[in-house]
Formats: sequence, C-alpha cells, structure tokens
Amino acid sequence: MPIDANDPRRARLKELVESLAVLRGTFTLSSGKQSNYYFDGRKVTHDAEGVALVGALVYEALEGSGVEAIGGPAAGANPIITATQIVSYQKTRPLAGFFVRSERKGHGTERLIEGNLPSTPGARVAVVDDVVTTGGSLRRAIEAVEAAGCVVGRAVVLVDRRQGGCEALRADGYDVVALFEADDEGKIV
Repeated sequence: MPIDANDPRRARLKELVESLAVLRGTFTLSSGKQSNYYFDGRKVTHDAEGVALVGALVYEALEGSGVEAIGGPAAGANPIITATQIVSYQKTRPLAGFFVRSERKGHGTERLIEGNLPSTPGARVAVVDDVVTTGGSLRRAIEAVEAAGCVVGRAVVLVDRRQGGCEALRADGYDVVALFEADDEGKIV
C-alpha cells in the first residue's frame, strides 16, 4: 500500500525522525561505509509517540500483502515488530511476531529465529527494519525466513538511505516499502 504523503501521522513521524534520529558527524555504518550522518532508529522506536506512529504506519503499509506474521533482524526491528503487532491486535487481524538473530544461539534451543514464525510451508510474512543502506541485515533476515519455508510478502523499512539496499531487494523481486528516504546529507524526504 502506498504511504499517503499528506497523512498528518506521517508528517509528525518525520518530525520525530529528523529531531531524534538523525545524528551528524563521522560514522562507520554496519556495511563498512563511511557517512557524515547516522540514522539511529532506536531513538524513534523507543520513544512512546514515535513507536506508536511507526506501528500504525507499518501496519497500514502491510495492508493487502496477505502476511500473517511480522519479523526482522534483532535489535533494530524488535520495537517495530511489537508496535505493529499491537496495532494488528486492535484491528482484529493479529499478526504473529518473530525476530532473526545475527547468529544462531549457542545454547538452549540454539535457534536463529525466535518467536512465532509460521510453521506452515509457504506462509507469507513481512520483514521490517529501521534503516537500510546496502540491505545486508534485511537480506540476512529474509534468507533465514525463506530457509525456514516462509515467503516474504512485503518488506517495510523506516528509512531508506538510498544507497542501493532497497533497489537491490526490489531487483530480486521483493516488495519493499520505505516510510521515508534520506538524501546524501541525511535530510529526510
């Protein structure tokens, strides 16, 4: 579903992203690239108003995708998953939730994927994350979910840094929605 650029909730979330999450300086990203800005999505997804807006807008971005669960890479995706699940429950279309660890747990259940990933082969799921640069974290989560027998019906990210990650995933056939994009200087558009 396209994101309504005139939605006042989106406008407010953009204000929060710009004021809380865009940090200036010199940073090394998880991709290894250098950047003059850093997007710290946790500053928004751990803000009460921010996470409520994220949950509502991500839920709406999933409409029409036919997904029955939502998950993503551990840490960045976790509050997005939970907020969207709460909205889904309130809308009487509850989504199961799961997260993908960066590496398989070495004790206990030794799982790579925790939570409630559907066990039905071919189940449609959503994969979410706070930011995409090259798409490496999101791609690893997608690969883990697909290896477990699920199909990614849609991916949703809070911010696309427009450095090739979303484009590469789309080129591979994934339906990717970004709530916002950032230009080379970190301006949120």
